[in-house]
Amino acid sequence: MVGLVVISHSRVLAEGVAELARAMGVGQAVVEPAGGDSEGGLGTSVELVEQAIEAAQRGDGVVLLADLGSSVLTAKMVVDEAAAEVRAGGGDGEVVLADAPLVEGAVAAASMAATGADLQTVVIAAESAYAHRKT
Repeated sequence: MVGLVVISHSRVLAEGVAELARAMGVGQAVVEPAGGDSEGGLGTSVELVEQAIEAAQRGDGVVLLADLGSSVLTAKMVVDEAAAEVRAGGGDGEVVLADAPLVEGAVAAASMAATGADLQTVVIAAESAYAHRKT
């Protein structure tokens, strides 16, 4: 199953989005939060993101969803590192960053991941959330 990691500057926001996404993934989706800095304050932590990826990885890849700014930069750095590990013959599976809105993208990705969809299909679901209008 494809895993998901929610990356936010806020621990509380990441945990809340992960909770909602898990619920919408009918308890089947693996969604891990990676919010705040390593001391519990606002910010981003490479270590927390890497731990969340490890917890979410089930061998079919992990989709990252990030809120903004340094969360996106952290996610991109982790994706590059994971790709280098895979090329070197290590790593458990591909890690990709979805260009998606955080909440809507996480819900759409979790719903799709719960069906057993492959990595690319889960990414497409997350990214299609931009088209979900509220009016």
